[in-house]
Amino acid sequence: MNSDFPRIITLLRKERGISQKSAASALGISQALLSHYEKGIRECGLDFLVKTADYYNVSCDYLLGRSPEPAGKTISYEDIPEHEQNIKEKNASGGVMASFSKKLIVNSVSAVFSLAQKTGSSTIIKEISSYLMLAVYKCFRVVYSANSKNDQRFFTVPEITAQGSSSAAMAICEANAYAAAKGISVNGGDVAVESTESIITANSLSEEYPGSASSLLNVIKNSEAQIHILTGSDN
Repeated sequence: MNSDFPRIITLLRKERGISQKSAASALGISQALLSHYEKGIRECGLDFLVKTADYYNVSCDYLLGRSPEPAGKTISYEDIPEHEQNIKEKNASGGVMASFSKKLIVNSVSAVFSLAQKTGSSTIIKEISSYLMLAVYKCFRVVYSANSKNDQRFFTVPEITAQGSSSAAMAICEANAYAAAKGISVNGGDVAVESTESIITANSLSEEYPGSASSLLNVIKNSEAQIHILTGSDN
């Protein structure tokens, strides 16, 4: 049984503010059966899958979790907007993969910062900024240590403590950002202002950030796939 289908059809219905009774009626099934589909108790047939895709105006691939985009698009290198150095990097050793990953991350970060601004909280922006800077710092130290000739005196923090300390600092930044997002002030900082007008959906991301939504949606999908592998979880 596909584990994504129940989650996605429930999400789509709630995003659109449709009652389970209304959705069931429009899809030509009983509310009880739709409830079973949404809970993953029963598996639907292909006819219902297609009818649901038409009803919510999304692709079957999206409903099945095969694509992170409602239209079912599969992202390619050419689909991602170019940034400086990408063409040169693409021709270097391992360049296509490195440049592709860079484009995904750069575009995703751009969208995240735009969304962070909409929270109205400078604390969230500050903590996210610090978190990402620390992540870049950690990655740079990994690359730097790949060559034993690189002098570790380049840094003021010893190599043996840098990874653990930076991870701890990142955890604090994440905790502070989450607190502000949930309306909890940390050290007198401001908090997010919740607005019903800024509800985030896959469709809203694609409409508002046409140049970077694909990157962000694919980063989310790839990251969660990796998490499921690490945790051994299918849900």
